[in-house]
Amino acid sequence: MEFASSSRVFNRTHQFSLLSTPPPSQKPSSLFNPSPNAFYIRFSTTSFSPRNLSCKSTLKDTTNTSVAAPKMAENGVRDFELSNLTALSPLDGRYWNKVKDLSPYMSEYGLIYYRVLVEIKWLLKLSQIPEITEVPSFSEEAEAYLEGLIDGFSMGDALEVKKIEKVTNHDVKAVEYFLKKKCQPHPEIAKVLEFFHFACTSEDINNLAHALMLKEAMNGVVFPVMDKLIKAICKLAEDNASTSMLSRTHGQPASPTTLGKEMAVFAARLSEQRHEISQVKLKGKFAGAVGNYNAHLSAYPSVNWPLTAKEFVESLGLCFNPYVTQIEPHDYMARLFHAIIVFNTILIDFDRDIWGYISLGYFKQTTKAGEIGSSTMPHKVNPIDFENSEGNLGKANGNLSHLGEKLPISRWQRDLTDSTVLRNMGEALGHSLLAYKSALQGIAKLQVNETRLSEDLNQSWEVLAEPIQTVMRRYGVPEPYEKLKELTRGRAVTKDSIKEFIEGLELPKEAKNYLLELTPHTYVGAAIELSKTVDIAISLVNGVTTL
Repeated sequence: MEFASSSRVFNRTHQFSLLSTPPPSQKPSSLFNPSPNAFYIRFSTTSFSPRNLSCKSTLKDTTNTSVAAPKMAENGVRDFELSNLTALSPLDGRYWNKVKDLSPYMSEYGLIYYRVLVEIKWLLKLSQIPEITEVPSFSEEAEAYLEGLIDGFSMGDALEVKKIEKVTNHDVKAVEYFLKKKCQPHPEIAKVLEFFHFACTSEDINNLAHALMLKEAMNGVVFPVMDKLIKAICKLAEDNASTSMLSRTHGQPASPTTLGKEMAVFAARLSEQRHEISQVKLKGKFAGAVGNYNAHLSAYPSVNWPLTAKEFVESLGLCFNPYVTQIEPHDYMARLFHAIIVFNTILIDFDRDIWGYISLGYFKQTTKAGEIGSSTMPHKVNPIDFENSEGNLGKANGNLSHLGEKLPISRWQRDLTDSTVLRNMGEALGHSLLAYKSALQGIAKLQVNETRLSEDLNQSWEVLAEPIQTVMRRYGVPEPYEKLKELTRGRAVTKDSIKEFIEGLELPKEAKNYLLELTPHTYVGAAIELSKTVDIAISLVNGVTTL
């Protein structure tokens, strides 16, 4: 099963704002006991087509010169409230504006929302099973009421669930109680309240919620930025298809290429790996406490529960896994996260190469008025975007690696170690997203320095030793490699010395003229054509674009 956009069940627009003070109409929640300077999240929703999924967020400045310093607690530690300055993760503080689009999906709010969705969809599924006479088919009005709880799910609703959780100390049970409370006033639904969470273990709800979180976050946020990055690198390739550049193998001058072709290599690699990510099948289970439908069959032995579970999971746009314990074993998550690691590793390679080309002077960087590169060296224009990208990719890969290695392991039929780890999926994707955007920002600043590229080529005539000795081989000149080695290795080679050597060779006139016309600028092989056609290669790879 692929990440197919046509099977989405999520049809809402999210808007989050991090505010320094609560909205005038909203009192501070006793759940968090916030101060006037704490973070608040404002949420609003509007319906729209699933194909037009979008997220919008705004970060308002929390700086307030009149705010008093935090008071010292009795133990001598400052008592801070959560804000963009006190958040432990820089994703929720310094970098919030660049990663906030993930928040509707990968946050605690997102997890609660998808749990609500799964619980309601399961109740609706039960009403469609003829053998379960206790849950008759709902009227159109009742169905609309239940669907409205999904579509209208608000931040206030999520806070209500958290308030219930403070009593239950169980997050999924809190969702069940929340839904019962919401549906109690509806006379038709009130008759079947005990069929919320029917025959379910918490992991039946959680595994589907986590899969939907990943599905929507990847399709709605991560893939579009990946695609934008690939297109930006592809444009670098096409724009510089004919810009000759000295290659370096082992850090030493090697056969010339073009700048465009070297960019094309990264565009193709990233495109292929992005395609691999989109091929991961997102799986779900709904088989009860240990994967055998024990409770289901005890209540309704005549129902084909494995088929019912399969239909239900697939109705959510996921692939059904029939062989499970209490948990879906998370193997697909490991495949997904390791596939993202490979994409990120390729981008690290790109970041480091661009960093090196900037160091060589092959690229200049556009400057912005007011920006400072060094606190002590005024002339500096540092490649900070690529360094930021590389650093965040390393952080992301560390998180993704742990997720991929830990999640498939669970003692016997289930232990709880996956639960706390799964709550960090957003951090792994957040650092990845931040890295992609930093790389894009860096690419936008690049200016090719053709003068510097030309200088290096003009000083590297020794690279023509390769084509000369190859042509000599064709025409039977003895010891061609050895003769070029004697001419070039460890010696200064110039245009004149190369020309003199060629003229002394016993070669056909046509071959000799070809070598005499060859320069480090023109000895680029098929690099130009490879650069110009990379878009075709990329389009052939990306047949499937979503999970």
